[in-house]
Amino acid sequence: MSTRLPGAKYGRIFDRGRSVKGRLLVAWRYSATDVDQMAGVVVSKKSFRHAVDRNRAKRLVREAFRLIVKDGDAPESTEWVFIGRAALRGRNCAEVKDEMLRLMRRGCD
Repeated sequence: MSTRLPGAKYGRIFDRGRSVKGRLLVAWRYSATDVDQMAGVVVSKKSFRHAVDRNRAKRLVREAFRLIVKDGDAPESTEWVFIGRAALRGRNCAEVKDEMLRLMRRGCD
């Protein structure tokens, strides 16, 4: 099963979901009984001027989410959209994963 969120579902998460702000990411979450553990990633051109930097940031966030789901640490029946902030530049996967876990705990209170 893929953990990537289809583009058509982003609007639903932004309309009905809740946001939690962190240092590296902003996490939007939507919980319902009929949804899977999936995540989408948004990285703006304003925060990351060069496409190479934007793509690296998106890869880091996707990989961190994949590892969290693999370890069983992601909440069940929740879809996420992670928005990368400029502070994400130069970070490694472990730092992004820690931040993501922190946001997931805060967002599911």
